Amino acid sequence: MGDTVNLTLLHTNDIHGAFLPESVNGVATGGISLLSGYVKEKREQNDNTLFAIAGDMFRGSVIDSEYKGLSTIELMNRLMPDVVTIGNHEVDYGLAHLLFIEKCARFPIINANLFIKTNHVRLFNPYIHLEKGGIKVMFIGIITDEILASTRSEDVIGSVVDVRAAAEEIKVILDTYRTTDTDYTVILSHIGFDKDQELASLLPPELNVDLIIGGHTHTLLEEPCYVNNIPIVQVGTGSSHMGRCEIAFDKDTHEVRDFKWFVDDINSKLCKPDKDVTTLLNAYKSETDEKYLSVLTNFKRKLTHPARNQETELGNLFADVMQTDSSFDIMVLGSGSLRLPELGPILHLQDLREFFPFDDPLYMIEVTGKQLRHMIAYVMRDEHLTGHTEFYQYSKDLRFVWSLSRHKFDSFTFKGEEIKDSDRFKIGLQAYHFNNMDTSFDITLDEVSKIRQPRVVAVSCLGIYEELFSNMRNVDAKVDGRITVVD
Repeated sequence: MGDTVNLTLLHTNDIHGAFLPESVNGVATGGISLLSGYVKEKREQNDNTLFAIAGDMFRGSVIDSEYKGLSTIELMNRLMPDVVTIGNHEVDYGLAHLLFIEKCARFPIINANLFIKTNHVRLFNPYIHLEKGGIKVMFIGIITDEILASTRSEDVIGSVVDVRAAAEEIKVILDTYRTTDTDYTVILSHIGFDKDQELASLLPPELNVDLIIGGHTHTLLEEPCYVNNIPIVQVGTGSSHMGRCEIAFDKDTHEVRDFKWFVDDINSKLCKPDKDVTTLLNAYKSETDEKYLSVLTNFKRKLTHPARNQETELGNLFADVMQTDSSFDIMVLGSGSLRLPELGPILHLQDLREFFPFDDPLYMIEVTGKQLRHMIAYVMRDEHLTGHTEFYQYSKDLRFVWSLSRHKFDSFTFKGEEIKDSDRFKIGLQAYHFNNMDTSFDITLDEVSKIRQPRVVAVSCLGIYEELFSNMRNVDAKVDGRITVVD
């Protein structure tokens, strides 16, 4: 048995603009400066260190949205990741902008299955080989099928949307580009924890895939999940955790002797902040503070949005505010567009923009009671329990009781009256959900267009919230039984 080469593989995912530290029990926790300080320290401890990011660096911070991701790329340039794959929120500012941002990145961005439909040319390099200590590691990037949801208006862009097809794509990449001296193969994915498990089950052992580093579902694992003898890892969301793989290779044979995985809590007890990153971050922060620290309103108390797959105080508030004095009957608000677990009691403009960063137009559609029942029954299918499907918050006049065991409504009412199949309702939908009615509600645009032609009723949801909240005081909201789930 020969000597050992120890490789440290650091990874994170779904940072979502979590650039500033938070105080947890008096200890500075997370933030991009501490994250950078941690990475620097690990690189100093072991020259054979690689750092990978599994998508969704963008969204969640006014610092990110104000500069449309350019600030994020500049901050990431200071962290110097060795490889990054894109997540679904990397296209939020448009695909052309993402390709521009890629030119600003001083690190490689990989993706194997986002391509131009007309000639099947990939938009990014599908893989990269990186070498440390004589050990050659191959990374392949895979994106979630939700990428299409963000690029529906860009008809020339396609993606391998099925996990089985993605597995086939990985096989092609490995057969074509993996060299005889590749020692370790990593799938850097942004398809979600459940889909990672499905993907691993479809990869035959002879492909020799060694590791899947995942993102998208914000799953914080305590230990690797092994499927088909492939470890799958993911470290939640934000900047307060870092995954760390310690891999021992035989120096002569390059075979893996040992694999261990850890989740490190990023805080001031573990590491020191990176001064250069802090200086850059403070420059961005001073600009956004000057612009966005004005107070919009106050809440009576702190209001919460603890989970996206249940009725919440803030979900009810935001759905009601959008529906008030509107031209539609019911606001159906994407629960995932509410990005923080709590808000208030003082609401600054910056808080609003970080809580609700998606400035979509607002569409109005008209549906029958039968169609509305079908749409929401689809939302409430069993998969919603995992929090990995689209889910919605509803304005106050719509209420329902959903039976999990019988997969049907025990009651389904509007203004206290049971909804009839022949009833008609005007529905408010954000553009993202309007463009993806088929996947979100199992109903097509053609079906609803037969009743009334959909139309844009507002060009800026965020602008509406800014205006209406600025004229409100002592705002309160509660969970009042709009969504009731029973066995």
